[in-house]
Amino acid sequence: MGSQNINYDSLPEHLRGGVARYIEQGIKPGSFLTAIICNNLKDSFFRADNICLERMFDIIEFFNNEAPFRCWGSKEKMTEWIREFGKEIKGD
Repeated sequence: MGSQNINYDSLPEHLRGGVARYIEQGIKPGSFLTAIICNNLKDSFFRADNICLERMFDIIEFFNNEAPFRCWGSKEKMTEWIREFGKEIKGD
């Protein structure tokens, strides 16, 4: 899916696994990353822990510069990305 050569180092350490699983395996992440991926600014701030609040610019910059453009930006893009891996989103 074009996930080669992605540098996860700019993300807070505790987000790297969830972001990598989403991008490389199509596994839906938790509520904070889902809000980021779906481009839901309000929810992303409400769901962020203190580290993510402080590093919000780095997180968004990662998605802009490192993540495949097809995998984020709207709920529809997230849903399609996950389906490309043969997975379904339950509860949505």
